Amino acid sequence: MPDGSPTLKAEAKPQLYASRIKVFPKSVSGFYRRLKWQMLWLLLAIYYVAPWLRWDRGPGAPDQAILVDAGQGRLYFFMIEIWPQEVYYLTGLLIMAAIGLFLATSLAGRVWCGYACPQTVWTDLFIWVERRIEGDRAERIRLDKAPWTLAKLARRTAKHTAWVLISLVTGGAWVMYFTDAPTLLSDALRFDVSVTVLTFVGLFTATTYLLAGWAREQVCAYMCPWPRIQSAMLDEHSLVVTYQAWRGDRRGAKRKSESWDDRTVKGLGDCIDCSQCVQVCPMGIDIRDGWNGDCINCGLCVDACAPIMDTVGRPRGLISYDTLANSAARAEDRPTHWTAIRPRTIVYALILLVVGAIMAGTLLLRPRLDVSVERDRAPLYVELSDGAIRNGYTVKISNMTRHAHNYALSVTGIPEAVVHVVGRDEQEGPVELEVRSDSIATFRVTIRAPRDALKAASTDIAFNLAGQTPGEKAVYDSVFLAPESMQ
Repeated sequence: MPDGSPTLKAEAKPQLYASRIKVFPKSVSGFYRRLKWQMLWLLLAIYYVAPWLRWDRGPGAPDQAILVDAGQGRLYFFMIEIWPQEVYYLTGLLIMAAIGLFLATSLAGRVWCGYACPQTVWTDLFIWVERRIEGDRAERIRLDKAPWTLAKLARRTAKHTAWVLISLVTGGAWVMYFTDAPTLLSDALRFDVSVTVLTFVGLFTATTYLLAGWAREQVCAYMCPWPRIQSAMLDEHSLVVTYQAWRGDRRGAKRKSESWDDRTVKGLGDCIDCSQCVQVCPMGIDIRDGWNGDCINCGLCVDACAPIMDTVGRPRGLISYDTLANSAARAEDRPTHWTAIRPRTIVYALILLVVGAIMAGTLLLRPRLDVSVERDRAPLYVELSDGAIRNGYTVKISNMTRHAHNYALSVTGIPEAVVHVVGRDEQEGPVELEVRSDSIATFRVTIRAPRDALKAASTDIAFNLAGQTPGEKAVYDSVFLAPESMQ
C-alpha cells in the first residue's frame, strides 16, 4: 500500500449464531406459583386418567370414553361419535380452539402459554424434578460449572432417569387414547406389544424428553409461532405482566442506612435491582426492560417481587398484571380502568358462540344414515345390444346406528331407469340393501336407461336411500353419461 494512505480495517462480520444461555429458574412461592401448581396437577391428572374413563355405548362398541379408533375410523368422545366423513367437526373444533386462544390472549396475553400449554406443564414438572435432585438455582449453576465427578455423574444420571421415566409414562398414556387402555396395559405387562405401538411410544417418549428436558424455553421462543402471532391479538387494554417503570426506575441497590427520601433525591425508584424477577423467570427474560414477546405471562416475577417490596417497606405492585394503558395512566396520575368487553373481545366471543352453536346444532340434528356414490371411470358407459346405455357405480352406505337396517335404493332423474345390484337378479323399482349396525357397506351398482329416455350426453341423477323409519333418508347427486351422439 502506498505511504500516506489510510489503513483499512477489516469489518467484523455479524454473528448469525449465538450459543444458548442456559436458564436456571429459581424456586419461588406466592399466589401465581400456587395457581401454576394447581393447574399442572389438574392437567396432568386429566391427561393420565382420561383414557381409563368408561362409557357404555352398547354391545359390540368400545366402552372407552375418549378413543381415536383408527382401525374402525371412529373418534369417540363420551356420547359423541365422529365418523370419517364427519371430519368437518374436527375442523370446527380447531376453529373454536383458535378463536378461544385469540379471546384469552386479547384478555390476558399469553396466559395459555403460562398455565395450560403442554410444553409449559411438562417443562415445569421436569424443572421440579431437577430442583429436587440438583438443588435450587445457585446450586444447579455451581453443579453445571463444576468438573465431572462421581457425585455430579450420580445426580445427572438420577435426573435424566427420572425425566425418561416421566417421558415414557407420557408416551404410553398418549398411545392409550388410540387403543383400549386396559388391553394395552395388559399387553405391556405380558411384553406382547406390537411394533407400531412401541414405535409411537418411543416417538412420544423421545419428544417429551427432548422438548421438556433439553429445549425448554427454546420451544416457546423459537419453535412456537404464537409469540409472533399474539401481537395481533393484544392491545393496550390486554392484561399482561407489566413492570411499572414510572415507579421503579431508575434502578439501584439500597443500603440499609439509606432512606427512601435520599433515593428520591438521587432520582432512584422503588426497584432495588435485586434481579429476583429475572432469576425466577422460566424464559430467562428481564421484564423490567419492557414488554417482551417471549413472556409467557406466568406471573412468577410478580411473586418474586412482592416479598422484596414488603422487605424494603414499599407497596406491592411494582410488577403486576396490568394493561399498558393503565400503566401509562398511573405514571401521569390519571384514573385507571379495565374492561373485558371491548370490540375485539366481542368479535371473538361472537365467533366462538356462532361456531359452537352451529356445531352443537349439527351434532344434535345430524342423520344417522349417509350414502356416497363413485362413478366408474373406465368405461364411462356401456352400450348394450338392445340400444340401452349402462353406467356403473360404487355405492357406500354408512349405518351409524347400533342396529342392522334394510334400506331401499332408487334413482331419480331418468324415466324408466333400472337399478341393478351386481350379483343379484334385476328387479323393477327400488332395491333393498341390508347394512349391519355401526358399519359401512359397499355395493356395486349399475343403472340401465333406454336410449330414448336420454336427451343429452350427461344427465343429472340422484341416488335416494330410504330407511324403515319415517324421515330416515339420504340423497347423493351424480351423473349418468351417454355417447356424444345423444346430444
